[in-house]
Amino acid sequence: MFTAVSPAVWILTALGFVAIVVLDLVVIARRKTAVTMRQATLWVIFYVILAALFAVGLFLFRSGTSGSEFVAGYITEYSLSVDNLFVFIIIMARFAVPALAVDKVLYIGIVASMVLRGVFIAAGAAAIAAASWVFYIFGAFLIYTAVKLALDGENDEQDFRENALLRGLRRVLPITQDYVGSNLTTRVSNRRMVTPLVIVIAAISVANVVFALDSIPAIFGLTQDPYIVLTANAFALMGLRQLYFLIGGLLQRIIYLNVGLSVILAFIGVKLVIEALHGSHIDEIGSIPIPEIGIVTSLAFILLTLAVTVTASLAKIRLGARRSL
Repeated sequence: MFTAVSPAVWILTALGFVAIVVLDLVVIARRKTAVTMRQATLWVIFYVILAALFAVGLFLFRSGTSGSEFVAGYITEYSLSVDNLFVFIIIMARFAVPALAVDKVLYIGIVASMVLRGVFIAAGAAAIAAASWVFYIFGAFLIYTAVKLALDGENDEQDFRENALLRGLRRVLPITQDYVGSNLTTRVSNRRMVTPLVIVIAAISVANVVFALDSIPAIFGLTQDPYIVLTANAFALMGLRQLYFLIGGLLQRIIYLNVGLSVILAFIGVKLVIEALHGSHIDEIGSIPIPEIGIVTSLAFILLTLAVTVTASLAKIRLGARRSL
């Protein structure tokens, strides 16, 4: 059970996120060159520190459980969001986005998806509050996603295909053939037209929402506190743009990322099913008691899985490099 958050805290939290978003917008507006590795590194550190300070605040002013749930949720959401970067890279390459416009595209697309994810989170929290059997659905979906992700094997870049929404936008909007710097609109023969950046932003937004279909049930498997779910998602998404510039070229080195994420999703899926069983007053199967999986256990499992994933990926790359010599 979680402690209710007062309207004042919700408002202050929302204002804090708006202030960060505006700060980002000011920085982007003043930037005249493409994002450098140093800039990306500093911004990633900035957002991680912000999330850490927020977690400390939860530990001090709310409870140790809230702080632990936020840390576990943030790490899970950030880890699952890394998988989004593969799709972002493909989208940027597919649409040949100018280097100077990439930052703006990611910014608008991620802010839009933050709003859409808020709707998903509200709906998920309402569904859970109405019926505990929703955990069975969430759990089964995560286990299915985990199996599908594991069968995909190593991270292979698949061709990006425009969905019906993007094709519909192309038919409805007056779109120019070429980019106009980082502008979203331009005037051609006294007619206001949008540039292809609008389509790219829509593609980024849709991709982020699609990925939320597994990440949001995953975090609900760690906490049912809407405040923790929303803030963990927001912090993970805010740091995603800078992470794109920082490790975009290094993602191919984490070749077992899909496998690691599938293990995490399967674990949380099983945890959700166990919680659903306990909610149905089923505490044992036959003579075997059904265990309780606490947040500390969940956090330790997630961190261990990520560590093994990265270590195994780098070890395989080094082994392959030695064999090629």
